[in-house]
Amino acid sequence: MDENLDINNKVNNDKSYNTTKSNSEEIKEAISEKDINTVINNGNSQGNSVSKVNIKDDNNTPVKPVTKPEKELPIEKKPFQEFINIHLIPALIKEINLRGLTVNNINLTNTNRPIAGDKCWVINCEIKDTCNFWLSFEKEDISSLKSISLSKPNQEPSIIESFLIDEKRITLKLIISRVLQRLNGQKLIGVN
Repeated sequence: MDENLDINNKVNNDKSYNTTKSNSEEIKEAISEKDINTVINNGNSQGNSVSKVNIKDDNNTPVKPVTKPEKELPIEKKPFQEFINIHLIPALIKEINLRGLTVNNINLTNTNRPIAGDKCWVINCEIKDTCNFWLSFEKEDISSLKSISLSKPNQEPSIIESFLIDEKRITLKLIISRVLQRLNGQKLIGVN
């Protein structure tokens, strides 16, 4: 019994001496596993029942680095040509086909913009027996200034219109919906 009091006194003395240490550091230093085993062994030899306490040493635990799963870039943040050729053109073809029309030809080229004649990136699309349209990007960036021109088959475009000039965030769905809206507005792919 006197041994238990001695350990308690030691713990209290250590606590008052180490005022700048955190609680977990004080407990670790005051009661080491060796001290606990000594109490258990001595206590058991005298007939006292003392329960065994397991203290985990946090210093020996390996630290596992936390890895965040890499998020895939939104398709709109991918390189311009990859976005146009892999995402936009196939999506335009799909949407036009869903309306019962056929795309004869669609491609992206760095050429002269219809009517204006300045050099830029142009998607030229020919919809069978319906119309042609030219979607132009001033720079190799989907957020750059854009324009669209429309014409009936076998005719040259006569008007160039700005395209998505007020939009802050350009998305694939937005581009497709506005192209279809322009074609529909001219009654080229359906009725209003």
